[in-house]
Amino acid sequence: MTGAVNQSTSTRRTIAGATWGLLLGLALLLGAAGMYTTLLGVRTELAGAATILSGAITTAYYAGFLLGSAYTVRAVARVGHVRAYAALAAVLCAAVLMIGLTDSPPWWMAFRLMTGFCFAGLYVVAESWLNGLATNEFRGRLLAIYSAIVVGAFGAGQLLIFGLDPTSPSSYAIAAVVISLAVVPVAASAQAEAPQVAEPEPMSMRDLARTVPTGMGAILLIGLAHGGVFGLAVIHATREGLSTGQTGAFIAAFQLGGMALNWPISAASDDIDRRVVGVVASLGAAACALALLALPIDGWLTLLVMFGIGGFSNPLYSLAGAYTNDWISEEHLNAAASKLVTLYGVGAMAGPFAASAFMDGLGSSGFAWSIVAMHGMVALFLVYRIRAWHAPLTNKPWAETSVPARAFFVPATIVSVGARRWTKR
Repeated sequence: MTGAVNQSTSTRRTIAGATWGLLLGLALLLGAAGMYTTLLGVRTELAGAATILSGAITTAYYAGFLLGSAYTVRAVARVGHVRAYAALAAVLCAAVLMIGLTDSPPWWMAFRLMTGFCFAGLYVVAESWLNGLATNEFRGRLLAIYSAIVVGAFGAGQLLIFGLDPTSPSSYAIAAVVISLAVVPVAASAQAEAPQVAEPEPMSMRDLARTVPTGMGAILLIGLAHGGVFGLAVIHATREGLSTGQTGAFIAAFQLGGMALNWPISAASDDIDRRVVGVVASLGAAACALALLALPIDGWLTLLVMFGIGGFSNPLYSLAGAYTNDWISEEHLNAAASKLVTLYGVGAMAGPFAASAFMDGLGSSGFAWSIVAMHGMVALFLVYRIRAWHAPLTNKPWAETSVPARAFFVPATIVSVGARRWTKR
């Protein structure tokens, strides 16, 4: 028993040493992304752009996502993780600078497409790096740390825009400086070693659908839900009269909620059926969005509710990714990571248009109803998959389950039993 504990501790230390540079670099990148994304959203609204145009600018970002995810998996195989990361960060820095130097929405769309390309590539680099080092025993927790850093740093970046002018090029130059610094910990650390890269085994979407239909469908719907929130949250807050700083806090609450709850939710999914945990998290996000309907936009309770929405919604990507990689062989991990980013991008491209339709049709309440509807779709799909493929709620005795898993046990049991009874009917 002691030997197993020591081996587990040694494994964690090895993974920490091999990934700290990557995770620090990602934190800097996402902090900069939080800054320029909100600044551009406010700038678009100040320019009087229509809702559909604002959604199209966000959609351009996710179109770049599709291109970047397809390209990067081959680039990593040719030049390795570190060089691919550095090249993508350099292009991202240039694109952010150009956003600040232009005043034309079509050019904003073009440069947002470039930033989407770069971030998709960076996510593929990061996820293939982490999955290449992780085992199933630690995968959920490791991806939770990664996801918490991503959403937490993005949220922290929102808080840094207080006092910045969304129409000034210098505001975007500050974000570009942070992006350039993000290369340093990855390129300069001798400890931050990426896994060995082999020529990736091809894996088509059809192969992925046959192997893990749950992961494929869930990632697509999660992209839809996240695209709607990320694409229209700034527009919603600005139209409701919030200042640039208040808008940053509104978005930051969503992101920081994800950082706070990512670890416990993902840790619970290492001990409990990840699909069941996903249902509970999706319903939690939808319930918080319903509460948003009854609150004034500028109240502290609204920030608390946005914290809850982000806390339940943001971990969904980690859950679906971990579930997918549980079923993928090692030689297909890079290809699967690329396909997951592609699927997420497809869903996220549609998300802003779906949320725009809710906002145009329902007015100020449309933003909250879009969150309810799209997270409800995620929950329904996962319930369907639980019915289609039965698995034990947990394979561990109670004494060996983590504290987060015990906290989720009651709602997870209710979901699992409800799905089985629905199947019998």
